[in-house]
Amino acid sequence: MTEVEISFDVSRIDFDKTSDVIKASYWGEGRTDDIHRRAFANSLCLGAYIDGEQVGFARAITDYACFAYVADVIVWPERRGLGIGKKLIQALIDHPELASVTGFSLRTSDAHSLYEQFGFVTSTDGMYMRLSRQPAAQG
Repeated sequence: MTEVEISFDVSRIDFDKTSDVIKASYWGEGRTDDIHRRAFANSLCLGAYIDGEQVGFARAITDYACFAYVADVIVWPERRGLGIGKKLIQALIDHPELASVTGFSLRTSDAHSLYEQFGFVTSTDGMYMRLSRQPAAQG
């Protein structure tokens, strides 16, 4: 199997490629580079690398104490099927600064089986609530 390196060093993240791959995803449609700059700056980000080349990305929005929301987990299309997504998720949930986090959540329409391997379950408890709205116009 190809050796995949996971790094939380944000200086290694290829911002342009990462932003472009996310914008091409079903959930990233309509996002801009500016939105990604702000989102990444306010998240715990990590990249996946093969031979020094970035091949994946994920982030967690977190308070580093109780809660973390997993977001933008993506593997470059030409590198899918190598277990990179699993390595990204494992690295996030094992991060030492998230050791006290008891509530991880995420949203997906197509990767349930990936997350179920780590203990994520579809919420049907009647407690999870969501507010969806259009973003405010930027001036």
